[in-house]
Amino acid sequence: MFDVRGRTALITGATGAFGEVAATTLSRAGCNILAAAGSAGKLEAIAARLRDEGGAVETLPLRPDSQENCKKLVDATIAAFGRLDILVVASGMNDVDRIEDLTPERWQAVMDANVRDPWLVCRAAAKAFKKQGQGRVVLVSSARSILGHPAGYSAYCPSKSAVDGIVRALGCEWGKDGITVNAIAPTVFRSPLTAWMFADDEKGTTARNGILARIPIGRLGEPDDLAGPLLFLASDASSFMTGQVVRPDGGYTAG
Repeated sequence: MFDVRGRTALITGATGAFGEVAATTLSRAGCNILAAAGSAGKLEAIAARLRDEGGAVETLPLRPDSQENCKKLVDATIAAFGRLDILVVASGMNDVDRIEDLTPERWQAVMDANVRDPWLVCRAAAKAFKKQGQGRVVLVSSARSILGHPAGYSAYCPSKSAVDGIVRALGCEWGKDGITVNAIAPTVFRSPLTAWMFADDEKGTTARNGILARIPIGRLGEPDDLAGPLLFLASDASSFMTGQVVRPDGGYTAG
C-alpha cells in the first residue's frame, strides 16, 4: 500500500530542506519527478544526484508565484511523464521581525509565498487530477500553525494557519473527486537554516536546549524524519485520509 513506483510527482521548492527530502524520498521509491525551484544551479545538482541513483528526474527553474508559472509546472510534468499523480508544495519563506518593524509589504510577501502560491499550484493541478479521478496533494505547514512564537512571527504563524485552512477546505471540496489533500507540519529539523541550533557554541546550545525541553522524544528532528510521513501521504496507505495535518514533531505540539 506504500508502493508509488511509476507514479509522477511535481515538487515545488525542491531545493529547500523539505523539498530535497521529498524529491529524494519519492525518487528512491520509484516515482518520476518534476523538480521545480528558483535556484537553477542547486536544482540541477539535486537532479544529477538522483539520476545517478537511477531516478527519472526532470527540472524546471520556476517558482509557483503566478498563474502562468503554475500552469507551466503542471503542463511540463504531464509533457515529461504523461500524468500527474502527486503534488508536493514545499516552497515558502519566513521573514522574522517585530510587528512594529515588519512592513505590510514584507508581511504580504510571506503570505504570498506560503498561502497564495500553494493555492495557485493546487488550482493549476485540479484539472489533471480530476481527469484522472485521483491525486495526492501534500502541503507544508508548521508547528507554528497552532503555536505562537516570541521572536517576531506575526507573518509566518498566520500564513501556516492559512495552509491548514486550505488543506481542510480542499480536502472537503475534492474528496468526491478521489483527490486527497493533507499537510506535514514539522517543528525544528536540521537544515542549512537551522544548523546553528545544532552547533555546540553558546547560542546554538541555548536555543537547542530550549526547544528540547518541549520535545518529549528528546531530540531535534532530522530531515529523514519527514520522509516516512511524506511517503504515507503520497501513497495509497493514506487513501482514506484527507483534510488533515500530520505533525512529525517529536511531540512538540502535544505538550
